[in-house]
Amino acid sequence: MVRRRVGAWVLALGLGILGGTARADDATRISVFAAASLTEAFEAIGTEFARLHPGIQVEFNFAGSPTLVQQIQQGAPADVFASADEANMDKLLGGGEVTAAPRIFARNQLAIIVGKGNPKHVTGLGDLARPGLIVVLCGPTVPAGRYAREAFKKAGLTPPEGSQELDVKAVVTKVTLGEADAGIVYATDVRAAGDKAAGVAIPPEANVEARYPIAVVKEANAPKEAGMFVELVLAPEGRQILERFGFRGP
Repeated sequence: MVRRRVGAWVLALGLGILGGTARADDATRISVFAAASLTEAFEAIGTEFARLHPGIQVEFNFAGSPTLVQQIQQGAPADVFASADEANMDKLLGGGEVTAAPRIFARNQLAIIVGKGNPKHVTGLGDLARPGLIVVLCGPTVPAGRYAREAFKKAGLTPPEGSQELDVKAVVTKVTLGEADAGIVYATDVRAAGDKAAGVAIPPEANVEARYPIAVVKEANAPKEAGMFVELVLAPEGRQILERFGFRGP
């Protein structure tokens, strides 16, 4: 069962009570800080983790990778960090805030997200510069925002003016609510939006590959259990779940 706490850092999975083998109050808790684009896949991995380890309760905090890094650096109680890029993970690695070399567990690519039925008839990156088209991007420090700007550069285009969102889910929300005509997110985000949106592919020569690293945080409250979660993400079972949500293997 997933409980969403309004205004809180975490999305809590009440996993400790499953199967009646442990009470939630007695469960060991681990806090997984993960890039927003991992939301659906990691919640599914959390369900599998609960099945395998019913005495461990997992709490998820999904946000933009730089936001998560800042929270960890400021002392937020994180056990595991999964980033949408290596640059943000390197900030923690350089500061000695993760226990071992991060491991790449998934890859992703960019896509253009548009409203259901593609009402503005967007066909590619070049169309995002059309007058009157409202385009939303993540901010340049957010991996998806930096990747988007790299894609425009590779295509020989100037990035359009637009909002600078804190994570990809904010871009998805604005497009699906009709507050924007198009945005650039990951292909997995378009897939997760289902019939609320449509996707327009970015050709390989202009696209950018995202590599996702994961590591246990040095100040983890439950390092052993955190390592167990990381191992599940890297295991064939975790990889199958990630692939089910559109991620590619490392």
